[in-house]
Amino acid sequence: MIQVIFICDFDSNRYIYADIYHALRSLSSTLLINSDTSFGYWFSNLSMQYCMTIDINLLLCCGAIHRKIAKAQTIFYEGDESHFYYQIVAGKVKMVSCAEDGREFIQGIYTDGETFGELPLIDGGSYQATAVSEEDTILIRLNKSSFLALLKEDFTVHFAFTRLLAQRLRFKSILLKELSCYGPEHRIVTLIRQFKMASKLPGQPRYKVDLTRQDIADMTGLRVETVIRAIRNLYGRGDLLLEKGKVYI
Repeated sequence: MIQVIFICDFDSNRYIYADIYHALRSLSSTLLINSDTSFGYWFSNLSMQYCMTIDINLLLCCGAIHRKIAKAQTIFYEGDESHFYYQIVAGKVKMVSCAEDGREFIQGIYTDGETFGELPLIDGGSYQATAVSEEDTILIRLNKSSFLALLKEDFTVHFAFTRLLAQRLRFKSILLKELSCYGPEHRIVTLIRQFKMASKLPGQPRYKVDLTRQDIADMTGLRVETVIRAIRNLYGRGDLLLEKGKVYI
C-alpha cells in the first residue's frame, strides 16, 4: 500500500510532496491531507488492472475541466493530434478502427474511472483509433502540457501511468497472438478471461461478460454469426455459462 501526502495550492495550481510512507509494492491509494480549508483531496484506485484513476479534485487542481458527452458522440478521430488527458467520470467509451470495407475493430472499451487515448500523450503521435461514447458520458480532461508536468513532478502518478501502459501493451500482445494463431473459440475465451482479470473482482467465482456478441466480434476479427456459434460450443463443453442470454465465465 502506498500513502503519499500532498499539499494542494489552488492559487499556483501546484502540489508538493510532503512524505512517502511505504515503498512501491502495490498501488492502492494516495492521501492528500488538509492543511487548510482550501487544501486536500483523495487520489485512489491505482491497483485496478489496466486502469489508473487520478482523483478528480487533483485533476481540477491542475486545471482540468468536465465535459458532458452525449451517446454516440465522437470525442476524437483516428489521426487527430492529441491535446488532452481523458478520464471517465461516469459512462462508457469505445475506441475503434475502421477497415476500408466499413467493418470496425474495437481497440478497447472503457468505463468509470478509466483513461483512454493515452498513448499519443507520450510518443507525440496521432490517435490510433476513434473514440466514441457508448452512452451519455461525463469526462474530465486535462491539457497535455499540464498532464506531462504532473508526471514529471509526481513519481507515484508517473509509475502508475507507466504500469498502465505496460499492462495494455501486454493485453495487445496477447490479443495479437490470438488473432494470429488460434481459432474463434480460443480467441473468445482468452478475451473474456482478460476482461475478467482486468475487472475489480478478478477472483470472483462467476464473472458476467458485459460485452455484446457484436463487441466480441469486433475485438476478435470474427463475424457475429461465428461468435454466436462459438459461444454455443463453449457452453456445450462447460467453458462458459449462459443464463437468459447473458454469458458468464
